[in-house]
Amino acid sequence: MGDHDMRVYGTGLFDRWTALWNGDLGLAGEIMAPGFTLRYAQAGTEAFDEIRTPQQLAGIVAAWHASRTGLVFAAEGTAVVDLAPDGGAPAGLVARPYLASFVTAEGEKVARSGVDILRVADGLIVEVWSVSSGAAGRTFYR
Repeated sequence: MGDHDMRVYGTGLFDRWTALWNGDLGLAGEIMAPGFTLRYAQAGTEAFDEIRTPQQLAGIVAAWHASRTGLVFAAEGTAVVDLAPDGGAPAGLVARPYLASFVTAEGEKVARSGVDILRVADGLIVEVWSVSSGAAGRTFYR
């Protein structure tokens, strides 16, 4: 795989990560390694510290959707892709800004920007670093 192929793979992997967060729960078993680490810096995300399997991730994504009306994630900005073939499969990092939005119980629309960094090994996500603007945060692309 050349640089262009790695960029296409990395951007596509981030798009699939975003689709997982938008409720396509079956993707967890396709894009996540059998065991991985999540590192979420924002307040209220401590439950992610214990998530280690695709099934657990799918469960917590479903719970987030159940507790946030109209929850939608959108990839934004340009992806930074630093992948190289390692034994034939992509390995390295993919990072991209995102926008998360939902509607509160009071009907107020909330939108927050963030950045997810995906560490990839053997073509699968093995670690995620996620930082968002938090409860009083801002958005940058909209």
